[in-house]
Amino acid sequence: MARKRALVVDDEKLIVKGIRFSLEQEGMEVDCAYDGEEALEYARSNQYDIILLDVMLPKFTGFEVCQLIREFSSVPIIMLTAKGEDMDKILGLEYGADDYITKPFNILEVKARIKAIMRRTEPKRILGEQTAEKMVERGDVRLDREGRRAFIAGREIGLTAKEFELLELLMLNPDKVYSRESLLRLVWGEDYPGDVRTVDVHIRRLREKVELNPSEPRYVHTKWGVGYYFRSA
Repeated sequence: MARKRALVVDDEKLIVKGIRFSLEQEGMEVDCAYDGEEALEYARSNQYDIILLDVMLPKFTGFEVCQLIREFSSVPIIMLTAKGEDMDKILGLEYGADDYITKPFNILEVKARIKAIMRRTEPKRILGEQTAEKMVERGDVRLDREGRRAFIAGREIGLTAKEFELLELLMLNPDKVYSRESLLRLVWGEDYPGDVRTVDVHIRRLREKVELNPSEPRYVHTKWGVGYYFRSA
């Protein structure tokens, strides 16, 4: 089985060294970058299973790097931030991050988060009532579940790992309404420390990519006071 590969990005070399050592102890390959420009070069040139990305970086901020990576990759990204304000956390998710960890952090928590995200993003991951279909089509939306790619009317759209998983779950169970709490539990996991606003942010970003007019969605609908559901027509 191929070794998992991580990219760790932080301008504090002691932090990078500590994370690298800990992940290598878990059998992972680890590349390191110390500024935003170097991080982008690594991300463009290599395939990673996870990226740990500090917010405050020289040359490009972590948010800018995250946004640029999302133009060509859906690799799971965990933001590392020294700030604990909710707006900073939500902003990280707005730019396409999958999770965040606030400094100072315990390396055991970092490893637990990485393992949880990589488990959830395995192509053969089971979600709710999913079937063994490799391709799922609902209206003009088509999911290649094995390749983790999404298409609208034949045109590929770039989704983050969490956006793909949300769309996958909803498409596999059309017209079934999921509460925000259920979506948080099924997609992010029981141990995820965030709240239901995370779901709202990702649903809004998903609509911006899938819907022709996000304010009048054709596919991803809201049942007010209950939750979200997918309607294929």
